[in-house]
Amino acid sequence: MSTDTVRAGAADEAAERRYEQRGWYFYDWACSVYSTSVLTVFLGPYLTEVAKAAADPDGYVHPLGIPVRAGSFFAYTVSASVLVSVFVMPMAAAAADRTGRKKPLLAVAAYLGAAATAGMFFLSGDRYLLGGFLLIVANASLAVSMVLYNSYLPQIAPPEERDTVSSRGWAFGYASGALVLVANLVLFLAHDTFGVSEATAVRICLASAGVWWGAFTLVPLKRLRERRTAPSDAPAGGGWQQLRSTVRDMRRHPHTLAFLLAYLVYNDGVQTVISQASVYGSEELGLGQSTLIVAVLLVQLLAVAGALAMGRLARTYGAKRTILGSLVAWTVTIGAGYFLPAGAPAWFFVLAAGIGLVLGGTQALSRSLFSHLVPRGKEAEYFSAYEISDRGMAWLGPLIFGLTYQVTGSYRDAIVSLVAFFLLGFVLLLRVPVRRAVRDAGNPVPDRI
Repeated sequence: MSTDTVRAGAADEAAERRYEQRGWYFYDWACSVYSTSVLTVFLGPYLTEVAKAAADPDGYVHPLGIPVRAGSFFAYTVSASVLVSVFVMPMAAAAADRTGRKKPLLAVAAYLGAAATAGMFFLSGDRYLLGGFLLIVANASLAVSMVLYNSYLPQIAPPEERDTVSSRGWAFGYASGALVLVANLVLFLAHDTFGVSEATAVRICLASAGVWWGAFTLVPLKRLRERRTAPSDAPAGGGWQQLRSTVRDMRRHPHTLAFLLAYLVYNDGVQTVISQASVYGSEELGLGQSTLIVAVLLVQLLAVAGALAMGRLARTYGAKRTILGSLVAWTVTIGAGYFLPAGAPAWFFVLAAGIGLVLGGTQALSRSLFSHLVPRGKEAEYFSAYEISDRGMAWLGPLIFGLTYQVTGSYRDAIVSLVAFFLLGFVLLLRVPVRRAVRDAGNPVPDRI
């Protein structure tokens, strides 16, 4: 074979890889609007108000006969959605391993989540149970889709490209979140001009995230290709058997397990801040919805720059050191959030800026770092465990947040309780020998990791 033929083949392979990578980025573009517009901005305060409308004179609602303070209902529902996610993700991963077909499963999860989100248009009056149900379905669907989506990363990017590819995916997601938030802000602030009430404007914003999610999911479904593997011998519906098998296999890679434990802890803090920040701003600081939208828009814009900048830092200092630095920044930022004065949007914007600069990079580099710790041929099942680590203890942060508020009646105490997740996560990650973990997984060790 001639040198020119080899070069042409390499060029064609690189072009095909870039084509897939661009398609892969677009699932972040599609689903991140749900995380931003729905989970972070609108649904928390809105569902809280709907729950308050259904509350008894003492301020409690009674789902399944259980007395719950209306102000805690959203946080408890997020926790419930995480528990459902942990149940369904292993089953989806087992099906993907058994059939070798990720794309149909990705399509089912994405469009179920998109439909539940679009259905939030009908959340009005005192229908807090409908809101809770749709939130659980959408969150669980997103979790399943992310198992499948993330498992493509080690297949579409060689080791030296993964930090960059992962960071660009998160940047795409935050850019789309910012774009849609601008449209949301226009509709919310000028709702009278458009002839709709404020509540109707919020419901349109919620539903539009579902439409966006469904529409742009078509791009990765078109561009990503299946990589058939030998059929798994896992039985149909054997999701938990598959998970147990994966955990048993991980025992041969204890440093991979140690990383997952660290990630499980600090990411729970990240996810809780994302889901509860708007409730903190509206209920404790007395900030209006327009202020919260502008703050989250600021987070989105800075998260794009932060994800790309931290990707560059990782090329110089390694992903582990860069993540550790971000956890220090998280600790300082959330600790400072306790002291924010009520009714002072400027200081809330400073807090939002601090979160934005570290948010995307922390998540992107964690994903790319883990991809180096996955044994070849086990991407789907290991990323299922990764996503369970992502979601698996993410019920604890909202639960602690909700319980702290229920006991103290103070969202300040609730927000500062999250500092413990970042401190413990820092200590656990510091102890992980990542270079040895990569070698133990049978993968080439990058120059910087």
